[in-house]
Amino acid sequence: MIDRLVDAGIPVKKCCRVLGVSSPGYYRYKNRPTSATQLRREWLTGLIREVHVASRGTYGYRRIHAELTMAMNVQVSSRLISVLMTQAGIYGLPGPARVKRLRGVVTSEDLVNRKFHRLAPNELWVTDITEHPTREGKVFCAAVLDAYSRRIVGWSIDTRQDSALVINALDMAIRNRRPAPGGIVHADHGVQFTSWAFGDKIRAAGLMPSFGSVGDGFDNAMMESFWSSMQIELLNRKKWKTRVELANAIFEYIEIFYNRQRRHSSIGYRTPIEYELRSETTTVTA
Repeated sequence: MIDRLVDAGIPVKKCCRVLGVSSPGYYRYKNRPTSATQLRREWLTGLIREVHVASRGTYGYRRIHAELTMAMNVQVSSRLISVLMTQAGIYGLPGPARVKRLRGVVTSEDLVNRKFHRLAPNELWVTDITEHPTREGKVFCAAVLDAYSRRIVGWSIDTRQDSALVINALDMAIRNRRPAPGGIVHADHGVQFTSWAFGDKIRAAGLMPSFGSVGDGFDNAMMESFWSSMQIELLNRKKWKTRVELANAIFEYIEIFYNRQRRHSSIGYRTPIEYELRSETTTVTA
């Protein structure tokens, strides 16, 4: 308290007199050596700030805790990280509002039935389109996400949201992953996904199309969660001038940050690529 008042320009003697503290006692407190506990907290705060900056200002205390303990081998509790972040004024971005999930709403064409968990790569891909404005006009992005690792395996960016947009994203996923026959590609009932060309692309790769019920975002909740993260962590953080600027930012977010750097809570706070590599190593060892 006295330190803050002194920093504000109030004389030390006056502060001590008002607060009932002796001046010699204050100076003894002021000049005492920094304790080991305080030194460690200051060191941890520096690490926290570095991790927060590296995450583009998106990480909260849980992901910072995962980064420190799993990547840097620093033994520290998540509670202490939360306290130090609050004291230093470091905050993660707020997540999407939590809503009560609906249950039991399925259609005959839904092969997923809101059960997105998978035990191996390429068993289930989910796909969707999002859009965002710039001063030149809108940019549309289609993405394909592997439900096993949450990795974006295919994406496409354009100024129009036609069937070519989603076909290009799916084609990238197929070329990158070379999935075995029998996997599922799950989407909503948008005209781009129900087009003959998109369905033919799925079947030609030996995959099976799946569609959630009309107008129900919960049937493609995993993809909606990715879009929500991208909106919060990238799209809504500034006004975009040109389509090229936004397209480059989306590319960097997906390929550099999301797939390779961002820790995902549902896969043990690992990155999607790290999770896949770890699973491959475990399989080979077994």
